[in-house]
Amino acid sequence: MLIALTHEISPEINRCELSYITRKPIDFNRAVKQHERYCGMMRAEGLKVVEMSMNLEYPDSTFVEDTAVVVDELAVMANMGAESRRGEVNGVESELKKYRDIFHIKHPSTLDGGDVLRVGSNIYAGITPRTNNRGAESLASVLKPFGYTVRFVTVKDCLHFKSACTAIDNQTLLVNPEWIDRNEFEGFKIVTIDKGEPWAANTLRIGNNVYIHAGFTKTAEKLQKLGFSVKTIDISELIKAEAGLTCSSIIFNHPV
Repeated sequence: MLIALTHEISPEINRCELSYITRKPIDFNRAVKQHERYCGMMRAEGLKVVEMSMNLEYPDSTFVEDTAVVVDELAVMANMGAESRRGEVNGVESELKKYRDIFHIKHPSTLDGGDVLRVGSNIYAGITPRTNNRGAESLASVLKPFGYTVRFVTVKDCLHFKSACTAIDNQTLLVNPEWIDRNEFEGFKIVTIDKGEPWAANTLRIGNNVYIHAGFTKTAEKLQKLGFSVKTIDISELIKAEAGLTCSSIIFNHPV
């Protein structure tokens, strides 16, 4: 069974961390409704959605992806690059330890889950203001005994690696080539986003469907023309918090 860990929207979301975009007011009630539809979408896809609420005092707590990296064998708890967010990890760990053995990234290593992309046994770790080389090296040392290969990728001009690149199937990556070097991904087919939609590379793949924010119409059309099953969902309020579709969930398989 696929499980999705999510977290309710914090009433403090308007104090969220921002790095590359200008702050705009977030409509809390609308954000809550968008998040509810996001959870409903995953339920409709057959996932068991676990909605957490232990970190409501943290403005960014709905972006649970950053707190951990989960693979089939274990969960690696992050030491997030933004010090203001590090308190989120303990609460999410209390839920994840029901499903996985736990490992930790320890200071001075920093790692955000949003900087880590898994495609099969290939793991890409983005080097960003939130994830340093030590953090990526720590992740590699934990995952290597389980057969994972971790490759480091330098990211520029965006918050997280997954802002610049996500997998749309096991052989194909959707990339913003302005933020990462597409030549880093040997063996993969590369599809580039529409230049007018720089944040469109963050998609969420569930089964055979690729979900994309409803506002990224040109990139969605491009993927459809290439034969992908594309579905849209509106996360416009969360985009104001520098978020993408992957940010609001940790999805993993767990035997029934």
